[in-house]
Amino acid sequence: MSSQKKNSRLDAAKILSEWLEFGSFPENKLSKIEDSRYFVMDLVHGCIRKHIILDWIMNQWIKKRPSFLTQAIIYIGFYQILFMSNTEIYAVINECVEAAKKQSNGLGSAKLVNAVLRKCDRESEKLIKDLEDEKEFLKLSHPEKLFNSWITQYGKDKAKELANWNNQPAKTIIRINQSRISVDKFKDKLNANKIEQVVHPSSKNEIFFVVPRKVSVVKLPGYKKGWFTVQDPATINAVDLLDPKGNETILDACAAPGGKTVLIAERMNNEKNITAMELHEDRIPRLIENLKRNHFEKINVVCGDARNLKKYFGNRMFNGILLDVPCSNTGVLQRRSDARWRVNPKRIKELNKVQFSILESCSKFVSSNGRIVYSTCSLEQEENELLLDKWISQNKEFNIEKSIKIFPPDTLTDGGYAALIRRN
Repeated sequence: MSSQKKNSRLDAAKILSEWLEFGSFPENKLSKIEDSRYFVMDLVHGCIRKHIILDWIMNQWIKKRPSFLTQAIIYIGFYQILFMSNTEIYAVINECVEAAKKQSNGLGSAKLVNAVLRKCDRESEKLIKDLEDEKEFLKLSHPEKLFNSWITQYGKDKAKELANWNNQPAKTIIRINQSRISVDKFKDKLNANKIEQVVHPSSKNEIFFVVPRKVSVVKLPGYKKGWFTVQDPATINAVDLLDPKGNETILDACAAPGGKTVLIAERMNNEKNITAMELHEDRIPRLIENLKRNHFEKINVVCGDARNLKKYFGNRMFNGILLDVPCSNTGVLQRRSDARWRVNPKRIKELNKVQFSILESCSKFVSSNGRIVYSTCSLEQEENELLLDKWISQNKEFNIEKSIKIFPPDTLTDGGYAALIRRN
């Protein structure tokens, strides 16, 4: 390892230990980690993904749980020792011990951290071997009930494929706005800036590029000009099903951050007929920013609850409504490293109530022969097929014309579900 690379990682480890103490990176230290931020991101996301494995190790060696901060420091040490290559073990242990010293019971915490991390280093090969004898959900670091539900839906081999997919670092993908720049010209701009070109294999009419790992999106050519949108290829399926036309009135009822809204506007070439609604006020600025950057400033943006459209639109009707409803996010666990630990039957039941309520409310604002596209980034039947079967059985004037389920290891994209529902 070069001394420059080694020093940058030591800087990152030091600053990470300060972040654990203060809760944010001190402003005067930010420049020191600019070159190492991907290392820090890998470390944080990796610890979250492997949480159940790191916890399994801790449970073997520590009878009485230490403070939350000490646990976090130990997890960080475990992860670097066991799962990160090209790390200096002595530096990992030293920086974790230094971080532990900054607590109120610093000496005791530091001794514990030092002992368990050195033990992890000594027994790393044995730990990996022992882990192979554990149950699949633990080896693949997923909640047991969630993993078992995937076995029921997809079979064991597919469930393992999905879990392995989720454990890989997510790629940043952009969709080229071909109404503003041709694909060839965009490639020329990438070449001029010495940025690697990687076209995503799912590209057809819409062209997607995989952003190289250490390239910032905001530094790509054409960011401020709206030449592209950060968007996974899976997201276009819902808009394809909606198939919006220029003379129609369209509502994107759960719009932020705005990727699907932008695509709808591109397809329609008539942004005045589009309304983008978002429940959470703190997400509205980002939605407006993305619309502005893509030159769609005439879209009507409403902060409101899709469960009560009458409050905002009176008796207004729409030809098409896109419902990208809140969900468990089980189709995007590669991208949302923390989401897997929040999925449980109780949460899905709570989400079902919201999903059903949004669908019920919005269905009353669809014009004759109009349609709804119900969309989630979930792979769970309870949030998709089963929920729609229940809703359709209570709303005979609607029928499902087409549905799509996206399984990430097969498509190399985010996962999810979308269904086109037509009013008879």
